[in-house]
Amino acid sequence: MSEFDHTSLTQKDIVRLLQSNGAEQKKLFAHAAKVKEQYVGNKVFLRGLIEMTNICRKNCYYCGIRSGNANVKRYNLTDDEVVDAAVFAWKNRFGSIAIQTGEVSNKRFVDRVANLLKKINRATNSELGITLSMGEQTEDTYRKWFENGAIRYLLRIETTNRELYKKLHPQNKTHDFDKRIESLQALRKVGYQVGSGVMIGLPFQTLEHLTEDVLWLKGMDLDMIGMGPYIEHHETPLYRYRDMLLPLHERLNLSIKMIAIVRIMMKDVNIVASTALQAIDDMGRSEAIMAGANVVMPNITPGLYRNDYNLYENKPLANFVDGDAMGLLEKWVYQTGNTIGYGEHGNPRHYYSRARSKS
Repeated sequence: MSEFDHTSLTQKDIVRLLQSNGAEQKKLFAHAAKVKEQYVGNKVFLRGLIEMTNICRKNCYYCGIRSGNANVKRYNLTDDEVVDAAVFAWKNRFGSIAIQTGEVSNKRFVDRVANLLKKINRATNSELGITLSMGEQTEDTYRKWFENGAIRYLLRIETTNRELYKKLHPQNKTHDFDKRIESLQALRKVGYQVGSGVMIGLPFQTLEHLTEDVLWLKGMDLDMIGMGPYIEHHETPLYRYRDMLLPLHERLNLSIKMIAIVRIMMKDVNIVASTALQAIDDMGRSEAIMAGANVVMPNITPGLYRNDYNLYENKPLANFVDGDAMGLLEKWVYQTGNTIGYGEHGNPRHYYSRARSKS
């Protein structure tokens, strides 16, 4: 039995892998790459990221666009701006888009998103796979958006340790751990391809916490995983603890190891090579792809607004509309030994295996 067999990995084993370096780390990454090739292939799928609004009702202590940050220049894309970005993705054969917002949950917003989904599908012949990442909503809202064309939903838990979760959020009903879990369960019930994920390298976070995260993600039987390094923002309460943080490159390396371990344990899910990796190192996403990730999210938000969706500092602001960034993306994906699944939704294989197991 392989030492990396997911059925035999204990918490102690995962901690050891997270501590690995040198030859052992290379072995971990190489095994994750083999698992990826066997179960999902060497193809990278594109999700054109549209950051629709940075208005948010939450006040999470780690986030640059939290409601309590009075220095954020708030914006809200028009429907035409969102549709134009989606059409750009469609014409350039991205296959999918991901629409991300701060968390808003009033009726006007809910209805607007539903109508926007209809507009996008009309403009693109319903050929784009649409992911939403809009926070906690009611089951009825999730169903409404699903029925109007959304097929995936990403709702990151950020940490699965309740005590650490409390240190990252205000203690009120708007920031409730159990509500987060209930929302993920509602998404599954409605029928979405469901994703979640965690931040890596947080203040107060231990390797044992990250091990809990890995086991929780697997136990939730998710279809998509979005993980990345925590990068501090000077206008957040958590910034005061920056002296506790690992150096950025250690956070990057730890994030790549988390991706490799999750690939080994959750063989046929989709795993994102997050933009935060690139914020630390230009080659960060390449390393993630070679260690098991298979999704990249080029930012296609109109340039006028891109500077204002700063969840963390030093966010890369490549302009894919001008074509140069797209050429560079294609180049580095090919250099990793992967190809790009142009025009493909790239739905996670795990979603279909789950469906078959229920039938």
